[in-house]
Amino acid sequence: MTFERDHRIDFFRGLALIFIFWDHVPQNPLAQFTVRNVGFSDAAEIFVFLAGYAAVLAYGKIARRDGFMVATVKILRRAWVLYVVHIFLLALLMGIVFFANSHVETRDLVQEMGLQYFLSNPQQALMDELLLRFKPNLMDPLPLYILLLLGLPLVLPMLLRKAEYVVGLSVVVYLLAPWLQWNLAGTDGGVWFFNPMAWQLLFILGGAAAIRGQKPRVAQPRALTRQPVFIAALSYLMVTGLVALSWKWPTVHEAFMPQRLGEWLYPISKTNLSPARLLHFLALAYVTAKLLPDTGWTQNWLAQQSCRMGRYSLEVFCLGVLLAPLADMLNALGGNALAMQLFSALLGVGMMALLGVWLDFNKRLNRPISVAAV
Repeated sequence: MTFERDHRIDFFRGLALIFIFWDHVPQNPLAQFTVRNVGFSDAAEIFVFLAGYAAVLAYGKIARRDGFMVATVKILRRAWVLYVVHIFLLALLMGIVFFANSHVETRDLVQEMGLQYFLSNPQQALMDELLLRFKPNLMDPLPLYILLLLGLPLVLPMLLRKAEYVVGLSVVVYLLAPWLQWNLAGTDGGVWFFNPMAWQLLFILGGAAAIRGQKPRVAQPRALTRQPVFIAALSYLMVTGLVALSWKWPTVHEAFMPQRLGEWLYPISKTNLSPARLLHFLALAYVTAKLLPDTGWTQNWLAQQSCRMGRYSLEVFCLGVLLAPLADMLNALGGNALAMQLFSALLGVGMMALLGVWLDFNKRLNRPISVAAV
């Protein structure tokens, strides 16, 4: 089996990074156009699913070529790099937030970013940082990814041979996690906002999708409108989209949502990846994959900018984390004017895209020069 890169993965990873940045800038008007406004899931599901897809695609290739031991060493080395990045990123984030907060009088950026715990318990906060328990706003995805990556060597051999067995076990853990209250400890007696026992399912499903995507595809003569799974997924997206839209008008939502259905549906837990959220993301991923096959559309200039950000997702994600409080500071200093909010949101995305351009250029510079070219 050969592992080939699907350029759509890079595109949607880049798009998810843009959405994460926009969603975490308070009062950002462009956040109204992110995926969280059209259903129950948001960019976090996209990020974790595609992280699993990309990880299995990369390390599965290494495992088949060089063996599982080499793949495991590379996975652990990558996890260590992410751990170090997490520590330095948190230090930079705190410095930026404290700086921004000293220049803003209209709101408390320290409290918005969840850093008040550090001010009240600095020694314990530093210890919790090393143990991945201290996670201010925007920082939650990175510790989750570190933990999921550390668990990958345990399932990668079976995932490459019998992916359905690993998916089945993952589903069992996902179902038991909220029932048995499985989660990791957080600060002040709390738990992880992204419960790794639940979110591991998305990571595993992404890996299974990567393996399935490498198998020969069977021709599908029937039109999409005649495929039952596609129709069911599209119908669910339409219904959940209407529900999410009704949230903007509480009176309309109360009239629209039957009481019994609301009691069953709410709360739509993000911590434990509620089945309603999971189903919405899977339906969204399935419909998107069907409507946008990899036919070369990712080669246009605008799509290439997102693809480039997706290829360097770690670096771009870290930059987005640091830019969010700075954008919030600019908005506050500008009196939360619409023009300033749009400017800060677009400027941030532009800087993330420029980082991708620089990293791509730097990668080409570091390539070894062939003898024939000398």
